[in-house]
Amino acid sequence: MAGHLSPTQNHLHLADAMLTTGNRGLVIVIALVALAALGVAVVLVRQVLAASEGTDSMKKIAAAVQEGANAYLARQLRTLGIFAVVVFFLLFLLPADDMSQRVGRSLFFLVGAAFSAATGYIGMWLAVRSNVRVAAAAREATPAEGEPAADLTQVSHKAMKIAFRTGGVVGMFTVGLGLLGAACVVLVYAADAPKVLEGFGLGAALIAMFMRVGGGIFTKAADVGADLVGKVEQGIPEDDPRNAATIADNVGDNVGDCAGMAADLFESYAVTLVAALILGTAVFGNDGLAFPLMVPAIGVITAVIGVFVVAPRTNDRSGMTAINRGFFISALISLVLVAIVAFTYLPSSYADLKGVGGDAQEILGHSGDPRVLAIVSVAIGIVLAAVIQQLTGYFTETNRKPVMDIGRTSLTGPATVILSGISIGLESAVYTALLIGLSVYGAFLLGGGTVMLALFAVALAGTGLLTTVGVIVAMDTFGPVSDNAQGIAEMSGDVEGDGAQVLTDLDAVGNTTKAITKGIAIATAVLAAAALFGSYRTELVSALSEAGEGSGKMLQLLDIAQPSTLVGLMLGAAVVFLFSGLAINAVSRSAGAVVYEVRRQFREKPGIMDYTEKPEYGRVVDICTKDALRELTTPGLLAVLSPILVGFTFGAGALAAFLAGAIGAGTLMAVFLANSGGAWDNAKKLVEDGNHGGKGSEAHEATIIGDTVGDPFKDTAGPAINPLLKVMNLVALLIGPAVIQFSYGDDASVGVRAMVALLAAAVIVGAVYVSKRRGIAMSDTDGDGDTGSGSESGGGDAGKDAERTAKPGDPVAAS
Repeated sequence: MAGHLSPTQNHLHLADAMLTTGNRGLVIVIALVALAALGVAVVLVRQVLAASEGTDSMKKIAAAVQEGANAYLARQLRTLGIFAVVVFFLLFLLPADDMSQRVGRSLFFLVGAAFSAATGYIGMWLAVRSNVRVAAAAREATPAEGEPAADLTQVSHKAMKIAFRTGGVVGMFTVGLGLLGAACVVLVYAADAPKVLEGFGLGAALIAMFMRVGGGIFTKAADVGADLVGKVEQGIPEDDPRNAATIADNVGDNVGDCAGMAADLFESYAVTLVAALILGTAVFGNDGLAFPLMVPAIGVITAVIGVFVVAPRTNDRSGMTAINRGFFISALISLVLVAIVAFTYLPSSYADLKGVGGDAQEILGHSGDPRVLAIVSVAIGIVLAAVIQQLTGYFTETNRKPVMDIGRTSLTGPATVILSGISIGLESAVYTALLIGLSVYGAFLLGGGTVMLALFAVALAGTGLLTTVGVIVAMDTFGPVSDNAQGIAEMSGDVEGDGAQVLTDLDAVGNTTKAITKGIAIATAVLAAAALFGSYRTELVSALSEAGEGSGKMLQLLDIAQPSTLVGLMLGAAVVFLFSGLAINAVSRSAGAVVYEVRRQFREKPGIMDYTEKPEYGRVVDICTKDALRELTTPGLLAVLSPILVGFTFGAGALAAFLAGAIGAGTLMAVFLANSGGAWDNAKKLVEDGNHGGKGSEAHEATIIGDTVGDPFKDTAGPAINPLLKVMNLVALLIGPAVIQFSYGDDASVGVRAMVALLAAAVIVGAVYVSKRRGIAMSDTDGDGDTGSGSESGGGDAGKDAERTAKPGDPVAAS
C-alpha cells in the first residue's frame, strides 16, 4: 500500500525483473503454442469450406452478403488506418524511460491494431462463407422426391458442427494472435515489456471499439428498418426477399456480431495480459514476466479441446447441451493444468521470488504461498465465467421465467413489453454487478493486505477467465452464422419442412449463445479494467517518486473527500451514459433513413410484393455503410479525450476516480442493455412459436417493437461499453506520468495543463455538437445529407437492374 512505502521505496522499479534464460525458453514455447493455435485455425477453415454450398440460388444470396460485408469492412479499415497513423505519432509525445520504449510502444500500437482488425476481418470472412454451408447442410433434412428420408438428428448435428467450428476458427485466431503479440514483446523487450505492451493493448482496444460501434450501427439500422417496415407494416417474414433491407440485415450480422465481437474479445485478451504483466513484474519479479503468459497458453490448449468436444450426441436435449459440455470441459481442464503449472513453476514462498520491484520488502516478507494465490485467483476467473453463463441464460432464454413474463405482457401491448424488458435488464444488472464485484473483492483478499499482491490477484483472475475465451468466441460466432443460415434459407425458398425447423432450432440456440457471450465479455472487460486501474496506481507511485513527492501525496490524491475526486467519479459515470446515448441515437438516425428507403421502394415498385419487380438491396447497404462510418468519430474522440480532459483539469487523483466511476456505471449499463435486448429478442421468438398469439398477431407486433428497441441496446451501445472502459483506462495509464510531471516538481505548469484541457474540451464539445446536429430522416425524399444519406445513396449496380423480373433467391448484389 502506498502508505506503507518509505520515500526511497515508493518507486516501482519494473526493470528490477529480468528475463532469465529459463523464462526465455518458456516464453518461446508459449509463442509456439500461439502459432499452433493459428495452425489449428487453418485446419478448421479447410473443414468448414469443404462442406457443400447448396443451390445456385443460395450461393447467389450468400455472394451478395459477402460483397456487402467485404465492402463495408474495407471502407471501415481504411478510415481507421488514418486514425491509427495519427495515434502512432502522438504516442511519441508521452513520457517513457528511453527512446527504445517510445519506439516499441508506438510500433506495437500498430501491431495491436492490426491484430485486432485481422481477428475481426477473419471472423467476418469465414462467417459469410459458412452461413450458406450451414443452410445447405440443413437442406439435407428434406430429401428430393424419391430419395430416402434423412436422419434428422444427424442433419442437425452436421449443420451445428459447421457453425460451431466456424466460431472455433475465430476463437483460435483470437487467442493465437493475442498470445503471440504479448510473447513477442516479452522476448524483445524483457523487463521493459509492460511499458511497450501498453501500446499493444491500446491499439487492440481502439480498433475493437470502432469495429463494435460501427458494426453495431450498421447491423441494427438495417435490422430495425427491416422489422418495422417488413414485418410490422407489410406483414411479411423477417428474411423475405421482397424486403430491401434483408441483405443489409444479413451483412450487419457479420460486421457487427462476428467482426465486432471477435475484435472486442481479442482486445480484452490483449489488455488483460498488459495489466497482468505490469503488475506481475512488479510483485512476482522474474516469474511475473512468464507466468501471466503461461495461464492463457493453457487456455489455447483447452480451447482446442473445447471446440472439438462440441460434437452433438443423440441424447442431447438441444444444441446448447453440446455447447455447454464443451465450455465446462475446457474450463475444468484449464483449472487442473493451471494448478499443475503453478506448483511446478512458482516457488513455495514469497521470499524466494527474484527481481521484485519497489515493494520488495513488503512482498518478500509476506506470509503465504504464491502458488495458492495464483491458483485461487485463476479459479475465481474461471468460476466467474461459468456462473455468468448460467445467470445470463436465466434472464434471456426462451424457456425461463423472465422471457416468458415478457411474452405474457405482449397481450397488453408494446408499452408493457418495453417496461417489462427494462425491468428485467435493470434487475439482472444488479446481480451480475454483485457477482463481478464479489469476484474482484475475493481476488483482492488474496493479497492479505498487500495492495500490489491483491491487484495482481485480480489480474490473474482476468487471465483465468481468458482460458475460456477461445470457446466463448466460438459460441458467439455460432449465433450470427446460424441466424444468417436461416435468412439464406428463407430468401432462397430452397429449405423447407424439417430442414427449416433445423435452422430455426439452431437460431434459437444462437440467440442464447450470443446473450451469454455478451455477459462474459462484460465480465472480462470489468476484470481487465480493474487490473488496469491497479496498473494506473503503479504508474502514479512511480511518477510521484520521479517528481520528488513522498507516499503521503498518493494518499492525498486518492482521498474521496477531495471535491475534485468526487467530480471525477461523477464524470466517469457520465461519460458511459453519454457514450451509450450517442450510440443509440446513431442507430435511430440511420434506421430512420432505412425505414423511408424501404417504404419508398414498396410504394414506387408495387411489383415487389408479387415478385415482378426487384428491391434495390444495394441502396440500403449503402445507407448503412455511410452512416456507420460517419458516426464513428464522436464516440472515439469521447473515449480518448475524456480521460485527458479530466486528468489535466482536476489532476491524477480525479482521473483515478473518473476510471472508478466509469467502471461502476459501465458494468451496470452494459449488463442492463445486453440483457434487456436479449430478453426482448427471445420474447419475440417465443410469440412467433405460437405462444400468446403467434406470427401476425397484435401480441407479435408488440414484441417486434420491443425487439427493435432492444436491438441497439444489445448489439450497439451495450457491447461497445466493453472496449470503451479499456480505452479510457489505457489512455489514463499512458498519460498518468505526464499529468504528474506537469502538476509537481520542476516541470509543474498550470499553463500546459490548461492548454491541453481546453483543447480536449473543445474537441469533445465540437464532436458532440456535430453529432447532435444530424437530424433524423423526416421523409423519404430528404436528401440534404443530414438524414443518414437515405435518399442520396447511389446503390451502384442495384439500381441498374431494378426492372428485371424478381423471384425468391435472386437478390441483386450489394454495391
